[in-house]
Amino acid sequence: MAAALLSRVWSSSVSGPRYFLRCSATCSVEKWFSKQSSSDNRPKQPLTAYIRFYKEQQPFYKKQNPDVSVVDITKKIAHAWRELPASDKQPYEAAAKTDRQIYKEQMIKYKAQLTPAQEAALKEEKRRRVEKRRAARKKRAKMKNLFEEWQKMSSSQKKTYQQLAEDDKIRYENEMKSWEEQMAEIGREDLIRFKNRRKLSKRKKTEKKVASKKRAKTLKKPSGSKVDSAAAKKKVKARQSEE
Repeated sequence: MAAALLSRVWSSSVSGPRYFLRCSATCSVEKWFSKQSSSDNRPKQPLTAYIRFYKEQQPFYKKQNPDVSVVDITKKIAHAWRELPASDKQPYEAAAKTDRQIYKEQMIKYKAQLTPAQEAALKEEKRRRVEKRRAARKKRAKMKNLFEEWQKMSSSQKKTYQQLAEDDKIRYENEMKSWEEQMAEIGREDLIRFKNRRKLSKRKKTEKKVASKKRAKTLKKPSGSKVDSAAAKKKVKARQSEE
């Protein structure tokens, strides 16, 4: 299976530099499909048409825009995919369809050699994955509803929640500061946030210097004046004469 070369300059609707979308001259099934299996010899899930497109385009987008975040690059590639003509999507979709068929055939062979216990475990794993996806969809829907409610709230209504968030932020920073100080004391600076490592290191050095100076003053013998020394000698002589 072959597809025509897709080589064009695509201007995203989002303001920014141009991006190059390229496709190999031959989008063969062999290139797209990985025959490698997981550690338990289970066939790998095939890539969707969009994921294939994303994995191909991401290096080009990143090279053209090294300072752009992964999130922004993903948004631009998603936008490019939505605007891509059906004829240009066809190689990706055809490869994905063929891979799904190969995957189904491999799964039939894989399940045939499973023991009843292994098959039951496989079904249980599938059930957990389905529940996880459902929970994720519910969470996204809930967050969307909350966001819409937040947008409708007045500034005065938002202030209460904003103040609570600020209080939580301050509490968190204080707790983190205390915890990081404990980590520094036991020599686990690697667990401290990078931005605070230097501060804690400098403060630790300062505290050591201060403690060292205090010890030096404590151990240093006091040097009395000549007058005091002479007076002490007179007292000693007077005691000796009385004896």
